[in-house]
Amino acid sequence: MSKIRIGIVGIGNCASSLIQGLEYYKDKGEETGLMHPELGGYKLSDIKVVAAFDIDERKVGRDLSEALFVEPNCTKIFYPHVPYYGVKVKMGKVLDGVAEHMKDYPPNRAFRVSKENPCDIVKELKESGAEILINYLPVGSEEGTRFYAQVALEAGVGFVNCIPVFVASDKEWGEKFTKKGLPIVGDDIKAQIGATIVHRVLTKLFVDRGVKVDRTYQLNVGGNTDFLNMIARNRLRSKKISKTEAVESQMIEAISPENIYIGPSDYVPWLNDNKVCFIRMEGKEFGNVPLTLDLRLSVEDSPNSAGVVVDAIRCCKIALDRKVGGPLISISSYAMKHPPVQYSDSEAKRRVEDFILGKIER
Repeated sequence: MSKIRIGIVGIGNCASSLIQGLEYYKDKGEETGLMHPELGGYKLSDIKVVAAFDIDERKVGRDLSEALFVEPNCTKIFYPHVPYYGVKVKMGKVLDGVAEHMKDYPPNRAFRVSKENPCDIVKELKESGAEILINYLPVGSEEGTRFYAQVALEAGVGFVNCIPVFVASDKEWGEKFTKKGLPIVGDDIKAQIGATIVHRVLTKLFVDRGVKVDRTYQLNVGGNTDFLNMIARNRLRSKKISKTEAVESQMIEAISPENIYIGPSDYVPWLNDNKVCFIRMEGKEFGNVPLTLDLRLSVEDSPNSAGVVVDAIRCCKIALDRKVGGPLISISSYAMKHPPVQYSDSEAKRRVEDFILGKIER
């Protein structure tokens, strides 16, 4: 099989975990922690990063292998021996990618924008031979995500949108990628075992067992730049929609907005990349008798998402091989919180397996 050549926008914690993981599995040759050790003939060792973009002065100009580990990145280092990549991190477009309040926090916790001029991103992608662009911009980067989606179209590459800005699930953007014959996967990555997937499964369990959901919340705290970024509540609109719809889609009966709250709650610096989630569900079981469930989940946030992104990348590559353009419904439903079409997680998994085997087009 050929290599899967990718470009990455945003060399933060998620990119660090992804690239550490690519090297870890290449070196160790084990399958622990992977949903698909091999997918459509592609292994993780087939994924090669050929282009990288960021706006932080400590990352721009460095080799990708070094930029992964500099501040304000704070994710767990599980593979410190990432080799020299020969891929220099180039200056991207800032747009709305940096929240105003970042300047009020110390440099080891927040972004510091480089004074370099943005590079010609389309040119860089073409010259690197990239086939797929991964969007890891901060939550709330509405302009930035649409800019890079357009860049993908102009550069002729597939697009994997890991953040809650609606492009793959937007009809107009979906049509643009279909017209260009380029695949798009999105929107908003759903972790391996994260707050959203657990909340969805619990909600489906309640429904399947005949328990009526009356009220529920999901509160999340963490200490990485993503949580610091989300202190600005005006950046959370799409995030809250994405997470809430992901859970509501598993219900038969909708509950009133005042009885469901799902979203980031606060920034706790010493947690670093650890994310702590609190889920509460209240409902009625047999005989209209009350039932309450409380759950606490603690995960290292960025590796949790990287384990899913590797599947999204490989499905995107399969679509390129098959010359299938537009939103990839199966992998988007499986890997993303806000896909073009919501399925139950078991149905989404079945559809991904069918897509891999070529039984369905997208």
